[in-house]
Amino acid sequence: MQFIETGIPGVIRIVPAVHGDERGHFMETWHAKCFADAGIDAEFVQDNSSLSSKATLRGMHYQIQQPQGKLVRVVSGEVLDVVVDMRRSSPYFGQWLGEVLSASNRHQLWVPPGFAHGFLVLSDTAEFAYKCTDYYAPQFERSVRWDDPDIGIDWPLGNGEQPLLSAKDAAAGSFRDAETYS
Repeated sequence: MQFIETGIPGVIRIVPAVHGDERGHFMETWHAKCFADAGIDAEFVQDNSSLSSKATLRGMHYQIQQPQGKLVRVVSGEVLDVVVDMRRSSPYFGQWLGEVLSASNRHQLWVPPGFAHGFLVLSDTAEFAYKCTDYYAPQFERSVRWDDPDIGIDWPLGNGEQPLLSAKDAAAGSFRDAETYS
C-alpha cells in the first residue's frame, strides 16, 4: 500500500496493492498496522455506503462535535471527492482539495477530523463507501454551500449545469458564517 501526502497535510491518498489474475483481483482496503505506520492511527466505529446518480453532489458536511475521520473509496463508478479544512488554527483553513476516486483507480482518501467533506458523481452512477471514526450525530452536523465563493471549489460541471442536491445541501450556509473548529 502506498500512502501519498496531498496538498493539505494530513489528507492522504491511499493506493492499495492490487493482486489480479484471470479470476479478478484482491486488495486490502484497511490494515490497522500499515495505516498506523503511515500516521493514520484510526479506530473505526461505523461503515456507510451510498449509491448516487450522475451529477449528484453530496456535501459539504462535517460534525462540529464528535468530528469524524473518514476513510473513503468508490466501489463502482467515479466521483470527485472534495475536502475543505475547517480548522481555524490551520494554515490551510478554508482551502479545498479534490481527488478523483473511482472503481478503476481504486484509490482511497483519508479525511481527518476537522474537514468538511463532499463528492460529485462523474459517472452514470457511483457507489461510495466510507468508514468513520465517530458515530453520525445529526444534532452536530453542519454544512457549507457547495458553491461558496469564499472557498471556490472547481466542480467539473458543464456550462450552467447544476448538481442534484438534497434539500439540506441546497439550504447550506456560507463558509463565512460557518461554525469551525479551533
